[in-house]
Amino acid sequence: MSISASEKIKVSIEGNIATVVIDNPAANTWDRESLPALKQVIEALNADPTVYALVLTGAGEKFFSAGADLNQFASGDADVARAVGEAFGEAFETLADFRGVSIAAINGFAMGGGLEVALACDIRIAEEQAALALPEARVGLLPCAGGTQRLTQLVGEGWAKRMILCGERIGAQQALTLGLVEEVVPTGESLAAATALAAKVGNQSPSSVAACKRLIHSARNIAIADGLVAERDEFVSLFSTEDQHEGTNAFLEKREPEWKNQ
Repeated sequence: MSISASEKIKVSIEGNIATVVIDNPAANTWDRESLPALKQVIEALNADPTVYALVLTGAGEKFFSAGADLNQFASGDADVARAVGEAFGEAFETLADFRGVSIAAINGFAMGGGLEVALACDIRIAEEQAALALPEARVGLLPCAGGTQRLTQLVGEGWAKRMILCGERIGAQQALTLGLVEEVVPTGESLAAATALAAKVGNQSPSSVAACKRLIHSARNIAIADGLVAERDEFVSLFSTEDQHEGTNAFLEKREPEWKNQ
């Protein structure tokens, strides 16, 4: 019996390692089915004392995850935005608080919410062809699932601003240099590398790992908690602007947006 409530989130467990696959063709996007399913999966893994580590990857060869399904935001409905933003927060914060070690095997494009879910993991391993970005401002939105907070903590304010404010996309080697990922591997090898690293967790005391992780996160979480709430509030406030409607629909209609700054 699967512990996932959705076919968009697939789970397999071998030994002490759970492999979680984002499988929502064509670009492994996030929606109000897959996000609660991810949260439920992490909660189930937390309740299984035999699972010490999880590896998160994307189905297929092109996308780790392209982020949120923008069709959800085409109407400009602020209530929808609030619901989706909260679903992102609950899912990714549950992942960040997973009691074991979480490793993102970034096997392709990690954009928007796709990069944010990787940021919620403890460790990131990227394939050499991977591309990483937080391009939400390009479509009149902003990162609402921890991107403004976790990216800044990892790479510093300057590069966070380049990626978020300027829409700069970076490759795997540059991500390694910046400290955004911990390892770069050849194409097709991220899952194997992440699984091999996850296997090392089995040599550690699970209780010690959980305690160490709580301590490592403690100072960070004091600073990040208010920022995560503010991030979602700002995201929803964008839905009172004309630019949000224009940006999202321009993307869906495959045209350049015409910004009005209002």
